[in-house]
Amino acid sequence: MCPVIHPPFATLPGPDHHGAQMDRCEEIEFDVITPDAKRITYFFKGDHMWAGFHGPSQLINGSYKELDEHHHLGHIDAAFCLHQPNDEDHLHTYFFLDNKVFSYHERSHVLVEGFPKDISEVFPGIPDHLDAAVDCPKGDCLRDSVIFFKGDEIYHYNVKTKKVDEKKFEGMPNCTSAFRFMEHYYCFHGHQFSKFDPKTGEVHGRYPKEARDYFMKCSKFGDTTDHIERERCSRVHLDAITSDDAGNIYAFRGHHFLEQDAGNDTWAAATIESEFKELHSEVDAVFSYENHLYMIKDDMVYVYKVGEPHTHLDGYPKPLKEVLGVEGPIDAAFVCQDHHIAHVIKGQTVYDVDLKASPRVPVKEGTFTLFDKVDAGMCGPEGVKVFKGNHYFHFQSMKIMLMARAIPAEHKTALELFGCDH
Repeated sequence: MCPVIHPPFATLPGPDHHGAQMDRCEEIEFDVITPDAKRITYFFKGDHMWAGFHGPSQLINGSYKELDEHHHLGHIDAAFCLHQPNDEDHLHTYFFLDNKVFSYHERSHVLVEGFPKDISEVFPGIPDHLDAAVDCPKGDCLRDSVIFFKGDEIYHYNVKTKKVDEKKFEGMPNCTSAFRFMEHYYCFHGHQFSKFDPKTGEVHGRYPKEARDYFMKCSKFGDTTDHIERERCSRVHLDAITSDDAGNIYAFRGHHFLEQDAGNDTWAAATIESEFKELHSEVDAVFSYENHLYMIKDDMVYVYKVGEPHTHLDGYPKPLKEVLGVEGPIDAAFVCQDHHIAHVIKGQTVYDVDLKASPRVPVKEGTFTLFDKVDAGMCGPEGVKVFKGNHYFHFQSMKIMLMARAIPAEHKTALELFGCDH
């Protein structure tokens, strides 16, 4: 998978550009969606772009000035990244505007000499004014290929031979953008998406689904939204996760949380507001200790006694500095089974806090250098799970985690933890 070029964004709008930020949670039909090698997904609309599943829009003109200089051609129709084995830079990102294609070197972040060119010159047999495109390496497709979409016409372009096979993907909507993510292929149509087989176009499962429920941090849309399926199978990273003394698991993301009772394989979903009204939404870290949930938001700690309903303790929230002795914000916190030490991760530093001590004084346990930042973490009988993006990484113990010099095998959160089909 190739990375999208992302040099520093422009901070000031140029002529003929809209300076106001765009809200991706409005009913936006994206022009292009594509992930990079670090699994960051980039969204494009008009002269704006977004990096990742949340955060503000930025203007494209500071990242791709040649596209800006040719803005009379219109918006970006399609984009993908392709490995070029005979080129010393190897990775090229292609953008399609009307009848032109722009190719950028990934490493140098500059336009390849001689571009833009006519699409017919670079990709013979591929029409102008495309709707979408996605790379399809050998294994997913029969050969290293690029799939181009225009209306209901599908073109499989053989990268090596430049042969084009025209196909019909029966039963799949016309794609306004398409991308490959976590070894799956997604066709976006409006603000909905469908997962499809790149060889046949077959769509399996309950589709289409709402993109804003799965691929970005947006609040609930419509009365038909399935909280449980959406939160289990979302591509948005977890904010926090923990298990209580009874073995019940709580996973938090944005405005919602998932709960799995001990001994039960099914998950339930609810809004944070409905169960933890003092918090409202979005937490930084949660850990369980002595039948209480310690929920950390910014530089404050909220404590709830586990039960039906969960009871908010009097006197809280209290400052994080007062409760754990650590300055906020933090990235993750967890207590391992039968212990009384809270392990707090802040950036690449791990602190130990003795919860039985008074006052509680954090002691630097070590430096965790495998990631620059983690999203969440939890500890249980099987060891420590650290969550980063759409994956989690398992370590048999805290000691092994801190000693590790290589990233262990990645596990898909939606598939292996929440039981989704992808």
